[in-house]
Amino acid sequence: MSKPIAVDIVIDNYNYGRFLGSAIDSALGQKHANTRVIVVDDGSTDNSREVIARYGNRITTVFKDNGGQASAFNAGWAHCRGDLVIFLDADDILLPEAAERIAAAFAARPQASKVQCRMAVIDEDGRRTGELMPTADVPIPNGDLRSSALTFPFDVLRMATSGNAFSAAALTRIMPVPEREFAKSADWYLQHTIPLLGEVVSLQDVYACYRVHSSNSYTLGRSTLDLNHVRQSVLYAAATRRHLRRVAGELGLLLPPGPILSVSDQANRLISRKLEPSAHPLPNDRVARLVLGGTIAALRRFDIRWPLKLMFIAWFAAMACVPRRPAAALAVAFLFPERRPEMNRMLGMLKRPAQRIDEVSGS
Repeated sequence: MSKPIAVDIVIDNYNYGRFLGSAIDSALGQKHANTRVIVVDDGSTDNSREVIARYGNRITTVFKDNGGQASAFNAGWAHCRGDLVIFLDADDILLPEAAERIAAAFAARPQASKVQCRMAVIDEDGRRTGELMPTADVPIPNGDLRSSALTFPFDVLRMATSGNAFSAAALTRIMPVPEREFAKSADWYLQHTIPLLGEVVSLQDVYACYRVHSSNSYTLGRSTLDLNHVRQSVLYAAATRRHLRRVAGELGLLLPPGPILSVSDQANRLISRKLEPSAHPLPNDRVARLVLGGTIAALRRFDIRWPLKLMFIAWFAAMACVPRRPAAALAVAFLFPERRPEMNRMLGMLKRPAQRIDEVSGS
């Protein structure tokens, strides 16, 4: 009888002592027979180390100075020995079947680079809110995503960190995470480069829970138009583009002609440039150039229908022409889809089925 697929669960923690025990318990409570738990404490100053000490040798512990999420991922990766790796944020939890179901998915598709699943949203006390990430009506991309990852990478739906499991063989090709560029958001690098190394398998059921609380980016990012957050996304996207080209070159993958353009990235850059030009992080950006880039990005999207492409193009044109106050309203409409449910239902009909979005490449 073959040995069960080995799953390493790396929990990255910084000052989340109040949630850490739940994360560790969920990792130790996996039904899968060959699971190992690695807890990386990234220089916490709260009670995190006392929480960790309670588990003794049931977990592998890594204590380090504070360096950010990327350095915590790298420190945990150095201790991984399994076939699969789940990076679990310390404020999230896994359901007991997660590792078992993910291992089965990898066994069925051994060349896959990643398995991802929907996540249930829980509140600060661990109670389910009834919300899913993404919502049940949103199809999750599945299959060979290399073309989309190199054509419009930042427009492809991706799960939050804890909703992913990575092939260790694929991670070996792209680790460590570049710490200078992705110090606080390692998943930008991992999630956009890993599809170049194999198929992505998307599970429709929920196997992880995302905790919403006052300190995480999900809550902060949905509360108001935060141009600092927008600018940070612009910088992450710029760094990710460089690494996509590098990894594609190392793998011998053919890049599409021209620059890597995504509607969301061009929109973030235009919002930043239009609403606070003095703080915009890319000095060579010009409004007209960003509108042109956004138009080209929309036209390249092979996962959406023509009416939605035209709506994106109209949004870029409007952003360029209107004064700052209505431009801010347009920015909110673009960045906060949960505030426009009626429009979302209409937009959903203008998207192509996304289970295997690269099957429509070139259409």
